[in-house]
Amino acid sequence: MEKIILYVDDATYARELLSRLTPEAVGVGARHWVLVACAPRMTHRISKWVSHSARENWRNKWFAKTQDMLMPLLELEESRVTPVLAKGPLTELTQRLKMEHGSGRVIDARRPKIGVELEPVAPDVQPPAQAGWALPGAMLGMGALLVLANELSE
Repeated sequence: MEKIILYVDDATYARELLSRLTPEAVGVGARHWVLVACAPRMTHRISKWVSHSARENWRNKWFAKTQDMLMPLLELEESRVTPVLAKGPLTELTQRLKMEHGSGRVIDARRPKIGVELEPVAPDVQPPAQAGWALPGAMLGMGALLVLANELSE
């Protein structure tokens, strides 16, 4: 049985990505999926006002929703799914999962974010590329200022 470690941070994006993958890329027949859910990070401002238990409760609810969306897709053809909620560095988690479940392929199905560089999940797996252009805010502000100055001078 082929083992595939699948990293997900957005269930909708992951469903679209998996539907676009060819059967040869994912494999044919029964598979053992290790579904690693990477919950969105809370900002520093939010975490100041929310207790640790409330944050953990929210992460568990998010994890349950993610599993509900992806399990029907992954459990086809008598495949097994082992859900894991990611905590800590992803490269270390990948190494630990490969030791526990044997060597398998790693698929990074995390949604790319503009202006945010995703942490690599393994040394040999590249994070998803950013969609669109990533311009710093200062560049956008300077461009808007130049357009405004041009309009006022005419």
